Amino acid sequence: MNPVAANEEASLPASPGHGIAAIDLRSDTVTRPTPEMRRAMAEAEVGDDVYGEDPTVNRLEQRAAQIFGREAALFVPSGTMGNTIAIKLLTQPGQEIICEERAHIYNYEMAMLARFSGCVPRLIAAPDGILTWEEIRKRVAPKIYYRAQTGLVSLENTSNMAGGSVYPPELTDDICDSAHALGIPVHLDGARIFNAAVALGKPVAEITRKFDSVMFCLSKGLGAPVGSMVVGSRSLIDRARVERKALGGGMRQAGILAAAGLIALEKMPSGLAEDHANARFLAEGLARIRGIEIDPAKVRTNIVVCDVGNTGMAAAELSRRLLEFNVLANEVGGVGTKAGIRTAEELRFVTHMDVDRAACERALEAVRRLCPH
Repeated sequence: MNPVAANEEASLPASPGHGIAAIDLRSDTVTRPTPEMRRAMAEAEVGDDVYGEDPTVNRLEQRAAQIFGREAALFVPSGTMGNTIAIKLLTQPGQEIICEERAHIYNYEMAMLARFSGCVPRLIAAPDGILTWEEIRKRVAPKIYYRAQTGLVSLENTSNMAGGSVYPPELTDDICDSAHALGIPVHLDGARIFNAAVALGKPVAEITRKFDSVMFCLSKGLGAPVGSMVVGSRSLIDRARVERKALGGGMRQAGILAAAGLIALEKMPSGLAEDHANARFLAEGLARIRGIEIDPAKVRTNIVVCDVGNTGMAAAELSRRLLEFNVLANEVGGVGTKAGIRTAEELRFVTHMDVDRAACERALEAVRRLCPH
């Protein structure tokens, strides 16, 4: 039986929102640490990481470097700090950073590329958030003394606000090779790079090998409560440790957090395929609801972004009304353009390890009840 068709019979309580657990699809950042993570945190061997003496942090950094095929890695409190550090190390004040217009580093990181690194963005609108070298090449600054020079290309994989889209490896390889030929470094905001790797069926080391720096998160789909990593060459990570300290990222006995990160790194990627399947299930169900626009074929990872403009409700209103059914989903309008026009009617659902198929069915039924038939 078609799972979406079967779901037509799904039901919610007559009094929505009472006596049922919340279904939190706002982000995969809302995941809670597993019992195994909690035990590991309680029992973690710790030391002073600013002195380089926390053995659990050291193991996490060594293992991350090994998995990504790099010389070294650095544990940081957040993805924003990781991206900020990498950008600082790869640029000079007054330079431009080329990125896609929906990029996290531009929209959601407090303008740190300007505040901390003294750089400005050069934005490109790309279908599904996926840049090509041909588009990037057109925006590389000419060698004119009064023009801000291109200091960095930054890619995002998966592309969050583009619905978790995934870069083909041949595309990122071409971008890196072509940028490097011009002396331009390339950074990867790989917050959800393990989602991309699962979708591609390739190891993270293979799909990130040509980037000068990579940031990835332990606290999203991998389920750790705190933390991200920056990986790169030994010299880059040595310098990154200095910038981490400048940003207030010296965490002392951080092995308590790193212990959960080790489990996230070693054990949690295997569950991402289920999250992807649940996201596709949601997308297929949403596509059947009148007034909602989404192409389920484009949903390859755990993020579902749909246009609800034809439902008769703004995205913010639909998000608010879903709370009546204990379903949480975020409005994400105003980031990027659609056919050249900025839209404010997009809603985002993100699947993760704390949301199973039954919860996705309940979420879909809530949307059906709220939208006209």
